[in-house]
Amino acid sequence: MKVFAHHAHVFPKEIREDGTIEALLSLMKECQMERAVAFAPFFEYFDREFAVNQWLAEELEKHSELYGFGVIDFRKENLEEQVEEIAALGLKGIKIHPAFQKIKIDGEKAFRVYKKAEEYGLVLSFHTGVHWHRIAEYHTLLFDEVAWHFPKLKFTMEHVGGYSFFKEAVAVLVNNRENVYAGLTSVFDPVGNKFWYLGEEGVNELLWQIGAKRCVFGLDFPYNQAGEIKSAIDHVKHLNASQEEIQGILGENLERLLGI
Repeated sequence: MKVFAHHAHVFPKEIREDGTIEALLSLMKECQMERAVAFAPFFEYFDREFAVNQWLAEELEKHSELYGFGVIDFRKENLEEQVEEIAALGLKGIKIHPAFQKIKIDGEKAFRVYKKAEEYGLVLSFHTGVHWHRIAEYHTLLFDEVAWHFPKLKFTMEHVGGYSFFKEAVAVLVNNRENVYAGLTSVFDPVGNKFWYLGEEGVNELLWQIGAKRCVFGLDFPYNQAGEIKSAIDHVKHLNASQEEIQGILGENLERLLGI
């Protein structure tokens, strides 16, 4: 099967040697993946000014098999301009980690980004589930507010709420059938990713509730490496789904979501 995977974090070598674009390409070859979506690193990783979105866009010009998602520096006030820059650079969407970036999912700053992203047709990918910050600010049910206020904004819920908030994530997905997608990222490893573990049983419940067409396979590279990713792909291939549906999960759904 052709694999087009979402959710690969990439970094300059100075930040993380095992997370470079070259390392991602090597992993893709080992795991027999054709294409992937690379996420820019957060601004918070740098102790100096670094144009992360421009860096990613320039790097991806060399690699037609990779597509990019930018990031927002929520510490600054020029939020709309940042979204416009991401679109102008040709990136396909925006990665948002509410807990790490310490933003309220339904807060004023976040809504400014959503509005501008909706205008430009950018896809958002949110990290969901417990991530060691005040849960009231990023509770999974708050994504229903995002979908309600921005009905044309498409976004993925990565980790599908994780072990703790899976049912709440399913509620949001069932309630919003046009614009919300399930990111099957780091959900098959009960040891290394136990906080986001759903297993085949949980993912099969998800398919029973929402079908396969809104499920997107993700890597969580470099936090997952070849062994974990090969295992996850194998789990996807053994889900209670048709071969056509599995092919959708492993790439065709992502193609459709990104308009590729």
